[in-house]
Amino acid sequence: MTGETPKTPKADKPRPAQAALDAAAKISRQFASATATATAAAASAASAVGAKVAHAAPTIAPGKPGLMISPLAVPFPAMPPIAGVELASGRAGFYKELRDDLLLVHFPDGASCAGVFTRHGVGSAPVDWCKKQLEAGGGEAVRALVINAGCANSFTGKPGADAARRVASAVGKHLDCRQRDVMLCSTGVIGVVLDDAKIIHRLPEVEGRLRADNWPTAAQAIMTTDTFPKGAYAEAEIDGVTVKIGGVAKGSGMIAPDMATMLSFIVTDASITPAALQTLVSLYTRSTFNVVTVDGDRSTNDTCLLFATAKAGAPKISRAGDRRLSDFREKLEGVMLSLAHQLVRDGEGATKFVKITVNGAESPASARKIARTVAESPLVKTAFAGEDANWGRIVMAVGRADEPVNRERMGVRFGSLVAAQDGAVSPTYSEAKMSAYMKKPELEVSIDVGVGRASASVWTCDLTKRYVEINGDYRS
Repeated sequence: MTGETPKTPKADKPRPAQAALDAAAKISRQFASATATATAAAASAASAVGAKVAHAAPTIAPGKPGLMISPLAVPFPAMPPIAGVELASGRAGFYKELRDDLLLVHFPDGASCAGVFTRHGVGSAPVDWCKKQLEAGGGEAVRALVINAGCANSFTGKPGADAARRVASAVGKHLDCRQRDVMLCSTGVIGVVLDDAKIIHRLPEVEGRLRADNWPTAAQAIMTTDTFPKGAYAEAEIDGVTVKIGGVAKGSGMIAPDMATMLSFIVTDASITPAALQTLVSLYTRSTFNVVTVDGDRSTNDTCLLFATAKAGAPKISRAGDRRLSDFREKLEGVMLSLAHQLVRDGEGATKFVKITVNGAESPASARKIARTVAESPLVKTAFAGEDANWGRIVMAVGRADEPVNRERMGVRFGSLVAAQDGAVSPTYSEAKMSAYMKKPELEVSIDVGVGRASASVWTCDLTKRYVEINGDYRS
């Protein structure tokens, strides 16, 4: 169960890339309520994709002390219970602050499960555990998920692996299931062995809090340097039956493509086999979590798990390309894209949400590499922070991507404003108009490299002094 992306299901014609954006925007319009902390950060229910976010006075974030809620934050959506799943959070004490840092997700009757994980060379004990158990059990009848914040349990060798196993065993005893039916995720400081006793000691208390409507507290419990809880919800039709799709995620720094640095779990009450779920989560990771970047660093613990409880009454689907999944596929991709965009909106110290689009590339892979190079350039990102339309830095980043480009045909736009065309500054370039555009909280930069017809987009944020402050004080 790795992050390898299978081919697109052939039952339906591939939709344009814009369809994913439209789906995510539709999900954002469903956001009907917010948690108190998220409401303080945004004056209205704003879209997680492309909408203008109202700025409020800085408000203390519910996670790491001293952080202010991102000015790009969006409210947590109204997420109804999804049949077949219960959630509860508690404080295990991985943080010295009084906050929840432990999440238990329970599937009383079991659920199909599939996952996509980091390709990071170091990896972590919980990632190893999930991959091993999904392979052993085929993703059938998974009964629980345990997530802790504050300790990544990564680069911890056999002691870390033993700690993970003890947590799974204890949860299995409490929930009357096998330890292999328990999935594990951890996030936090690398190189510290998980103190599993802290989790095991709290299990009876947390188990007693299990409820179907605990989505907001679930999203808050897994936060590290996140400044707002992240969630997305949608409904889809499968053969005339309405099914629900809901998910939460955490991530703020150490965010880059290739599974993106984050933890996310998504639950649906549809009936879908593990093999089909694996195809779907792998496929849509590529167009969602793998096209966002905050700082270019990848984590040892990246995990995205997709669960299906089969409680909606929809027919069981065993092929990802089944025509009956057409609407479901679109909504699932929209949920994942909304969560991915929220990671960027909460980028450590971010004040700008930026879409980088590359057109005219030799291939989609080439376009993605160029877009990612631009999006991760410190010089480009600091220019965004300074509200400077320094298109020369963008051209520099394009060239160092080491992909085919035609300098004489290259062009750069900021929104609808043309900065450069045909390899030179645009005759219509206006510094005043560019400066005015750069003051917006959400920006779009499009680059034509003039060698082909392929396109790709990556979403990123600016790089501010707050990023250095947050990461300089990460362990203190």
